[in-house]
Amino acid sequence: MDQQSRWHEHAQYMDELVDAGVIVLGGPLDDVRVVLAVEAESERTVRDVLARDPWSETHLVLDTVEAWRLRLDGRKGRR
Repeated sequence: MDQQSRWHEHAQYMDELVDAGVIVLGGPLDDVRVVLAVEAESERTVRDVLARDPWSETHLVLDTVEAWRLRLDGRKGRR
């Protein structure tokens, strides 16, 4: 991944989203697909945030956004 064009800009943007609490979890499923657990008000918010990623529509193509209601959350300070 880190050999792809604009890797550093993309990685910095993702780190900013993690630091802001927007991305909760993320990682690759395989060589092509990645899953992100995102805390956001709506699907539109998720799409808008990811559209600002330097990889948007080149290396990053948003396939689906599905709502997920957490029932258990082991992150510290999250109750």
